Amino acid sequence: MTDIAQATEEPTTEDGSEPPPHAASGGKRHWVGFTLLLLGAVVFLFPFYYMVIGSFQAHRDTSLKGAFPTGGFTLHNYAQINERVNLPRSLVNSGIFTGGVLLGTVVFGVLAGYALARLHFRGRGTLFASMLLVQIIPFQLLIIPIYVMIVRSYGLADSYLGMILPFLINSTAVFVFRQFFLQLPDDLFSAAALDGAGELRILWSVALPLVRPALLTTLLLTFIGPWNEFLWPFLVTKDPHLQPLAVSLANYISNIAGRATNPFGAILAGSVVLAAPAVALFLAFQKHFTASELGSGVKG
Repeated sequence: MTDIAQATEEPTTEDGSEPPPHAASGGKRHWVGFTLLLLGAVVFLFPFYYMVIGSFQAHRDTSLKGAFPTGGFTLHNYAQINERVNLPRSLVNSGIFTGGVLLGTVVFGVLAGYALARLHFRGRGTLFASMLLVQIIPFQLLIIPIYVMIVRSYGLADSYLGMILPFLINSTAVFVFRQFFLQLPDDLFSAAALDGAGELRILWSVALPLVRPALLTTLLLTFIGPWNEFLWPFLVTKDPHLQPLAVSLANYISNIAGRATNPFGAILAGSVVLAAPAVALFLAFQKHFTASELGSGVKG
């Protein structure tokens, strides 16, 4: 009887007190939230999964069953699109275009962000407000005058510089760097100035190492734009040997895909090649988005 009575007693914590009544409901809410997040992740990742699976299928199957094939995988789709598009060359063109844009974004973004955050000059606030207003203007509204200036005035058609030049300065990157530079302690800059360091020396040796999280975040976010950019490279380049992968794939889809053995699989294969570098970079550097090393420059 004693054992039965003990078994029917209310559960208690280690110190003999009863557990809070909201503990069970809190755990239940936790599992409900986890389940919803898991379902959302599955829904979000399913198109990428279907893209990869479809790129390896020997025969086109757009039904739901085609998303879960049991066999018939092949690399023929990659080989076939490589014959028509020259994937390595297109990837090199995309890398040159994206690398040039990233270099200009970082160099001009750091310099402009530091100037707007740390240098005191007349009209600084007006200049910053004007930069923010530029962000609301769609690039498509400016593409005609930019095309006339780049192609006709400068003669930069069918060149890497012609593709890169309109994207060298990124106002979003300037804004991000400015905000990070404003968060740095003033004592660091005062100490460096007392040691006789100039502005460029302070920027290179003091400020830049401490904003590495902003640098990585800007690079990763900026990478997606030029890597997937289609409209401007399509307008400024007519030579297929200079076109980035996004333009080459678009030309393949509109002109050649219908003659392929499995055009659906070939298009998905090209999409996998285009998406793979961006996905790899985000998986490799995602932990650096929230990293911060501001404390390393301040003594307790």
